[in-house]
Amino acid sequence: MPVKWLMHFQPNQGTTLTSQVMAEACAVAESFPGVSRDGRWRSSMTFYRAVPRDQSLPAPSDLPRDLIGISLHDLPNEYLFVMRSQRLILRAHSSVQTVMDKLQSYKGRFFINFEGLQYKWGDFKLRIGKCLYNPNEALRGIVMEVEYLPLSSIDKSQRVMEEFYEIWREAVASKLLAGQFINTEVNFVEYGLGDSYTPQHTAVLYGMCVVQVIASSNKNQ
Repeated sequence: MPVKWLMHFQPNQGTTLTSQVMAEACAVAESFPGVSRDGRWRSSMTFYRAVPRDQSLPAPSDLPRDLIGISLHDLPNEYLFVMRSQRLILRAHSSVQTVMDKLQSYKGRFFINFEGLQYKWGDFKLRIGKCLYNPNEALRGIVMEVEYLPLSSIDKSQRVMEEFYEIWREAVASKLLAGQFINTEVNFVEYGLGDSYTPQHTAVLYGMCVVQVIASSNKNQ
């Protein structure tokens, strides 16, 4: 699987995040020579809480309390779970969501959708999308997913990704975008993940990135 970086938009102090900022970020991508629009994309995230069978009792201690479910745009038939406190990632078929609804061991308490436009630029795919906490809510964040198609080695792709990041930062500066995209840095070793990039790496990236999006949103409210 190609290596990905995930970035969140950090607005300048006092700047209100709007759909116009999202449009301007897309305009930066479209200003690259040879770039082409490649459709739309959408990923989603659900924060679950454990539900005891007897509502008068607390949830069993052996049930993970910090459970995040992630549906990724490029893996429509899979569903990934991230347990941050245990540093575990599980992959399952997308039908597991129906099973969870029937078992009622967990209930979704918070939902986040990521959706936007996808671009192809040489060996890169760029996905810029808005972050909505729940359907029909106001824009809370903007993310950019960068995928380098030729390599699946995190170490070997590091220099190329860093070079792309510098090109992007220069392009953003020239367009006077009201903020900048910050790369989400994760210690994948803590989750038992190696150098070869997998969907589990992406799940961890989204789990960490959304924390930064929420923090940035709260700071600028």
